[in-house]
Amino acid sequence: MSKVLIIGAGGVGRVVASKCADNPEVFTEIMLASRTLSKCEAIAREVGKGRIQTAQVNADNVAEVVALINRFKPGLVINVALPYQDLPIMDACLETGVNYLDTANYEPKEEAKFEYSWQWAYHDRFKEKGIMAVLGCGFDPGVTSIYTAYAAKHHFDEMHALDIVDCNAGDHGKAFATNFNPEINIREITQKGKYWENGKWVETEPHEIKKVLNYPEIGPRDSYLIFHEELESLVKNFPTLKRARFWMTFGQEYLTHLRVIQNIGMARIDPVKYKGVDVIPLEFLKYVLPDPGELGENYVGETSIGCRIKGIKDGQEKTYYVWNNCSHEKAYEETGTQAVSYTTGVPAMLGAMMVLTGKWNGKGVFNVEQFDPDPFMEKIGEYGLPWNEAVNVDLEL
Repeated sequence: MSKVLIIGAGGVGRVVASKCADNPEVFTEIMLASRTLSKCEAIAREVGKGRIQTAQVNADNVAEVVALINRFKPGLVINVALPYQDLPIMDACLETGVNYLDTANYEPKEEAKFEYSWQWAYHDRFKEKGIMAVLGCGFDPGVTSIYTAYAAKHHFDEMHALDIVDCNAGDHGKAFATNFNPEINIREITQKGKYWENGKWVETEPHEIKKVLNYPEIGPRDSYLIFHEELESLVKNFPTLKRARFWMTFGQEYLTHLRVIQNIGMARIDPVKYKGVDVIPLEFLKYVLPDPGELGENYVGETSIGCRIKGIKDGQEKTYYVWNNCSHEKAYEETGTQAVSYTTGVPAMLGAMMVLTGKWNGKGVFNVEQFDPDPFMEKIGEYGLPWNEAVNVDLEL
């Protein structure tokens, strides 16, 4: 049906490439590109089924991305590179008139801050060009946003409270490791917390608010309130929400390591001089921590991510819980990655399929919850992430 260009050759890129290669009726030609060509070639060799072309590209360089798009002529660019690179890749898509999809919103390299304002600002230009940009089509953001849209469509007249809950109950056997790019991961979870309540944002200190929540097939886990990007778009697109929060599980050993990293200055994103050379401590730390793409082989356990929602249906109060559990072992068996990469990569592939088959369409910049959730929900289980739901249960929140 169409060519697709995937930019980014980490764990998520590997999953996207593998899943696209499994569906030749939609993805007729596939190109995988990143700064490091050897990573692309390894993925193509190991999971590409002989269907993946490779290329080297610096995604920070708009001209290089434009040249690659003009050479390959894809119908869609799937961006699974770093969040810093969202805007250059969007610029390249604008210049070439090609649709765009990503899994994480833009954040500036020099500041640990992420919000959608930079990408939303592209709406009119994408609309005038007659193309679309799909933002945040991973799991969270992504599937959690689509779960919310599905709940609004089928279960509620009004949604009043949304709690997104993200549990990783896996064990990779390392003293400390992050499940995706360490630089991005540590920037994200060391920021102040933030949640939506009664029409305004409420800020908290990092990990200040904790609850013990029960997760299906896993049990109780310490869960901490953090800010996550989909909250920003969900409260905009579902204005009946009076409260929206995001919870993530962290073990005490993980938090201890994180505090040490911060206390000794290794989480800094400003340059320091080392033997006359500017070095950014967090960027250096990334190279000494375990590679997230290599955690899968010994990873056991599973993730559990979902939405717990309260609201009104037919004049009565209602609760609704929708979630997915994903096995690290099964993810590795299928794609050679751990479940965190798998749960991000599968929705990116399916979102691309929704765009290329016309199930999702529009001109401009959109978050995934703005599309019809039904065709996505009908297919996501088939591609490896089945969902479960429970109505009128105790949400613990």
